[in-house]
Amino acid sequence: MEMRIENISVNYGEKRAIRNANFDINTGQIVTIIGPNGSGKSTLVKAMSRCIKPTEGNIYLEGINIKNINTKIIAQKMAILPQVKNVSSDISVEELVSYGRYPHLKFSKRLGKEDIEIVDWALEKTGLIHLRKRFVATLSGGERQRAWIAMSLAQKPKILLLDEPTTFLDISYQVEVLELVKELNQTLGLTVVMVLHDLNQAARYSDKILVIKNGELCEIGKPDKIIKEKLLKDIFKINADIYEDKINNCPYFIPRKKVT
Repeated sequence: MEMRIENISVNYGEKRAIRNANFDINTGQIVTIIGPNGSGKSTLVKAMSRCIKPTEGNIYLEGINIKNINTKIIAQKMAILPQVKNVSSDISVEELVSYGRYPHLKFSKRLGKEDIEIVDWALEKTGLIHLRKRFVATLSGGERQRAWIAMSLAQKPKILLLDEPTTFLDISYQVEVLELVKELNQTLGLTVVMVLHDLNQAARYSDKILVIKNGELCEIGKPDKIIKEKLLKDIFKINADIYEDKINNCPYFIPRKKVT
């Protein structure tokens, strides 16, 4: 088991954004968090990464409470890719990816031979070798997202947290990014936790899905348990026809109408 989330709640002022969440993240899984807008998906990921502090409850990483783990050690074990990312317009892909090595640098703060080899490896894994000298600002949406994922890979984490990695991307780039995430999960054994809006994509690329509504974790299970008529109606307010993709062994649905 990689992570255990026990009874965590998160408040923003007097508003409770997450309420008594309990679940486990097992090694090598792709776990996707879904839910309506404003349901607390991103807040939960931020709490898991220790970007925000839970009001109540505990989060354990490899059996140790993250409250008691040095920040540098957490960065060596867990990488987070936030929804909003800012970078200078004159930074190259290679330089961006090298930032992923910072949690591992010694006192000199200079990249050593091993660090450079890992940066090259991350560029190769994400198909960016030929773009290494390009400025990040000149890349396509899919290429830019791959560059950020490469930076996260360079951290050599065991867990990768992705907050809406397909937001603002055209459908072709969405598939490109999710196929990359799946490949990294399968070839490196990387544990992935991500937030997605597209429920069909969540069903296609996930081992387990967590459903959040109004800050409460209301369903956990494999895609074929989650993509059901009742859940789609109760949580997402739609009627839908559900089918089975036998090639990819996952359910998918076509919405009929919004439930009023």
